[in-house]
Amino acid sequence: MRIVRFSPVESAHLGSDPLFGVLNDQEKILVLKGDPIYSGIVPTENVVDLHHVRLLAPVIPRSKVVCIGKNYADHAAEMGSDVPASPIIFIKPNTSVIGPNDTIQWPRMSERVDFEGELAIVIGRICKEVPVERYQDVIFGYTIANDVTARDLQKIDGQWSRAKGFDTFCPIGPWIETEFKPADQIISTSVDGVEKQREPLSSMIFKIPEIIAFVTSVMTLLPGDVILTGTPAGIGPMPEHAEVTVSIEGIGSLSNRVSSRAK
Repeated sequence: MRIVRFSPVESAHLGSDPLFGVLNDQEKILVLKGDPIYSGIVPTENVVDLHHVRLLAPVIPRSKVVCIGKNYADHAAEMGSDVPASPIIFIKPNTSVIGPNDTIQWPRMSERVDFEGELAIVIGRICKEVPVERYQDVIFGYTIANDVTARDLQKIDGQWSRAKGFDTFCPIGPWIETEFKPADQIISTSVDGVEKQREPLSSMIFKIPEIIAFVTSVMTLLPGDVILTGTPAGIGPMPEHAEVTVSIEGIGSLSNRVSSRAK
């Protein structure tokens, strides 16, 4: 099931507030009542065409975006690091989240802004100390993310909060796939149509059950929290006005453009 969050642009009877819906194979959206993460799947009688709406980030984390660093061996190597013995976690603020086709804003204090395509987990319930064997109980679904990073600031600071925390630095979308099962699906990232990253999800050092168990051993997760699971090798800069697309087989593609660098 594909869960979308959208703003109607040609359906005045639906109002102007963002809505949730279920997208079918005919590109029709069955409008839902409330947020399905909190209310469950409660259909209304309204149906709208995908082409008559503007897709938004399918989830707006009420609390946090938790990220896993260096979770692909080749990426750890390109960063000059060894494979970590346990997951490396850091936080992106929920204010960094934007949706598909939104613009990534290049901050004036950075001279290099990079892409990092990632699989994202959407949490569906309050959870703490989740056993590995029960990880599926807390997952609402999966989506796609771009862990945008001001690479020069990351090197200057020696830690990652500023470099990864700017507004617009966490594109998420285009929808949540509730039936996705991570395995050997390919994750890829392209910049202006040129592929830069390509690797199977099975190359992750720490798999989804381990990630859920580790993160919840550290902190409580809330419904709507998002976990980014790490990026494969091939990270690199996004030029001004570039279009960056992250794709995952079985989910779809997330595209965003980059603004001019702020002066």
